[in-house]
Amino acid sequence: MPEPRTPAFVDGLPVTEVALGYAADVHRGQCREVDGAPFIVHPLEVASLLFFAGASDTVVAAGVLHDVIEDTDAVAGDLRARVGETVTTLVLAVSEDDRIDDFDARKAALRAQVAAAGDDALLLFAADKVSKVRELRLARERGVPDDPAAAHKLDHYRRSLDLLDELAPGTPLVLRLGRELDQLDALPQLAPAR
Repeated sequence: MPEPRTPAFVDGLPVTEVALGYAADVHRGQCREVDGAPFIVHPLEVASLLFFAGASDTVVAAGVLHDVIEDTDAVAGDLRARVGETVTTLVLAVSEDDRIDDFDARKAALRAQVAAAGDDALLLFAADKVSKVRELRLARERGVPDDPAAAHKLDHYRRSLDLLDELAPGTPLVLRLGRELDQLDALPQLAPAR
């Protein structure tokens, strides 16, 4: 599957343009599990959600880069050198602590970290969760059985919505996350493959 083209919303966002070039490089060869699309589709969707929610160039850039620390060999110094401290701080705010082995404990620590990081981190976190819930919905719509971790992921997404409802109530991406979870819940769930 070819790499997606640079979306028009990136024009005029200089930090996001740099971020997209770097993210495309470090995510090259990675694919989404749900449909085999290039992984960069997910960060682009997150960035698009942020852009259309009125986020600044630095927040949109963080949306493009939000998975590079977790899912590539990139380190914070790489990001600082390319896109500066503000974007790097946002990316780190939504990056899991891989030293925590237990899934539930790691996700709880992530939610606490995001809660302490401020409004831009909450906005970025909400956009990421909207995109991830859409991926689960896409899989169910295609008749793909839930993966064995789906229940844990959904619990994390619901707890994330609770956090966002508390700290950013009524904001468009938080409302959208609630709708996406409702739509996912309305679909039949297939038992995980064994």
